[in-house]
Amino acid sequence: MSISLILLAIVSALVLFGVAQRVLDRMQLSDRAALLIVAAIFFGGLLPDLRIGQAAINVGGFLVPLGVCVWLLIKTDTRREVRRALFGSVLTGAAVYALGRLLPSEPERMLIDPTYLYGIAGGVIAYVLGRSRRAAFICGVLGVVLADTATALINWSQGIHTTLSLGVAGAMDTVVISGLLAVLLSEIIGEVIERMARPRRRVNADPVYSPVRKERR
Repeated sequence: MSISLILLAIVSALVLFGVAQRVLDRMQLSDRAALLIVAAIFFGGLLPDLRIGQAAINVGGFLVPLGVCVWLLIKTDTRREVRRALFGSVLTGAAVYALGRLLPSEPERMLIDPTYLYGIAGGVIAYVLGRSRRAAFICGVLGVVLADTATALINWSQGIHTTLSLGVAGAMDTVVISGLLAVLLSEIIGEVIERMARPRRRVNADPVYSPVRKERR
């Protein structure tokens, strides 16, 4: 079983036990909607890939996450957050693409599978650029997709025959890791910052009764 399917199973358990309720509320998702999305990604990832020209598209690894991003953009409260999510997606894609150029071409020389590394890098960068839970998820998903698309376009322009894989196999793992990690970082770090920003409540001491003065001071 791939890492993306394992992560989706964990997310489903967290939703069922109510642990992810706070995150879902901030993303304006109900428990039922979250479970439907997870199920759609899970079972969609098991379907045969769609072949369109030189592109291979997976339903669960690309179409469903893309649909979620579009829905989140529609539900976004302000245009500023929409612009930040879209601009952050482009920057995340550029950063992931640049990372791919810097890493060794032979995966055997790397300590970690590049699929996971791209997902982790995309998630961290998406959190920094997206900030909010919704924008971070959008940056994490769209950023990885844009990086894969840019790689294929550049290869085609150089006469290199390659297939644009959108959410296929390892690409699905990268998309899921990036999107979930971006949201997780937004929740954890956001919660820490909120707690640090809360003013400390001062406990006012009750006036002490003095039997000598027979009055409260």
